[in-house]
Amino acid sequence: MQRILKYTKAQESDYVFTTLLIFSGMLIVFAFITATPAEIFKGMIVILTEPARLVTDYMELAGIGAAFFNSGILMLFSIFLLKMLHLPFTGMSVSCCFLMGGFALFGKNPFNVLPILCGAWLYSLYRKEKFSKYIYIALFGTTLSPIVTEMSLAAAQWKGIFRLAFPLVVGILIGFVLPGISAYTLRVHQGYNLYNVGFAAGMVGVVLVSMLKSFGNEYSTRLLWSSGNNLVLGVFLFLIFGVMILLGWYCNDKSFKGVVHITRHSGRTIADFIVMDGYPVTLMNMGIVGAFSTAFVILSGGALNGPTIGGIFTIVGFGSFGKHMKNIIWVMLGAVIATALSVRNISEPAVLLAVLFSTGLAPIAGHYGPMWGIVAGMMHAWVVLNVGGIFGGLNLYNNGFAAGLVCIVLLPLIQSLRKEDGR
Repeated sequence: MQRILKYTKAQESDYVFTTLLIFSGMLIVFAFITATPAEIFKGMIVILTEPARLVTDYMELAGIGAAFFNSGILMLFSIFLLKMLHLPFTGMSVSCCFLMGGFALFGKNPFNVLPILCGAWLYSLYRKEKFSKYIYIALFGTTLSPIVTEMSLAAAQWKGIFRLAFPLVVGILIGFVLPGISAYTLRVHQGYNLYNVGFAAGMVGVVLVSMLKSFGNEYSTRLLWSSGNNLVLGVFLFLIFGVMILLGWYCNDKSFKGVVHITRHSGRTIADFIVMDGYPVTLMNMGIVGAFSTAFVILSGGALNGPTIGGIFTIVGFGSFGKHMKNIIWVMLGAVIATALSVRNISEPAVLLAVLFSTGLAPIAGHYGPMWGIVAGMMHAWVVLNVGGIFGGLNLYNNGFAAGLVCIVLLPLIQSLRKEDGR
């Protein structure tokens, strides 16, 4: 306990590592509070063997306990993988681990992420470079993990080694090509889309899913969406975010100093808040944006479940790497306005997720101001609700792909108008 509370800048990386272990441990403990070991075991079998297409809420599919156990172990796996590769724990590490834990509530599991990671590892061997250079791309690249599950189910009737080899080969291929593509897509959106690998994976997904469909395969989105658990899940989430705020406050000399100052950053990549402002301030920022997004889901009449908590955890994770209240609120407002102007309802699953994940465009609001942030949020809501069908639910980061498309259209417009009016 003393190690947790005794924060020093010199040992910041170790401190981040320790607190990440605590948060992932909280997920696992919560799993055993809400379900018996037998229920969790049975639920994990279901998670590993069922399709993982969007939107597959693991809480609805296998129970709250199994969903949070899956989330906790995938987050732990990511943490120890980074540790094993001797990487310092920074904002990128935190955002990546929380994203893995969040999407492990609806789509990712130990079976379908490993082949993609192996593909990125083989790419590092091919380039004769350290795997640590590509590990973040590999972990973010598990957005296409539902494809691995689908290929496994498609090969279920086959015999021999081909039954196992086919999904492995497809996953490895995905992981192998993503690093090169993501390096290019970063230049396309100029760092204004925090979900860069989601954009790159979307490009790969378009080609791969189109190819699979050309052979007569059909994939369609699904909707497994649990509800009725807002009280227990809300209490648990506010507990986590309360711990973040209090721990950050304590290690910041029992002060909130610097929390407002963090909003001076636009959030444009690379905006590592831990490096620039320290972990205590960053931890408080993560807790604040997490509590805000949780309250938003509840007050909007939506359900706290696997997908929405995945969205909340994504906001929390990127609360260390680009997101804060001053830049997320405007894009979220834009997405809400777009919904109000449409025939959709804010509490609908797809709409609620669009609002939460629209915060990937927060750097636009941070750099160009609230008005353009609202416009970005509106465009994102309209685009993401219509691009999901391209992937048949096989790309978990639909919002990352949609955000990239918004950047391609919006950024040249903003820059041309600002140049014309002399600003």
